[in-house]
Amino acid sequence: MTIYQEIFEVIKQRKADYKKGIAQENSYTAYLFDKGVDKICKKVGEEATETVIAAKNGNNEELMNEINDLIYHVMVLAANQGLDWSEVEKVLEERNEKIGNLKQFHQVDKNT
Repeated sequence: MTIYQEIFEVIKQRKADYKKGIAQENSYTAYLFDKGVDKICKKVGEEATETVIAAKNGNNEELMNEINDLIYHVMVLAANQGLDWSEVEKVLEERNEKIGNLKQFHQVDKNT
């Protein structure tokens, strides 16, 4: 089990606990589930922007932290929407099998 799968299992447990009304006190994950998809999507957007800024600033320490913040919030979004992390990984695995199959893009002649 990867660290991402382990974290996703914790996120799913927080969601289950939240739905049962037994969310852990001071659980940020439960707070996000309580606020709903709009808040979760807002956080995904914020973290994506912060990831881009960290990359543009050339600060790899900050970039690593922001990438992990982004992945965490994407995981919360996936759990909120009823996806399992294995489903997300499966899509990535399928895409990985297509490596090297880059489609030829139509080139536009801008002189005509």
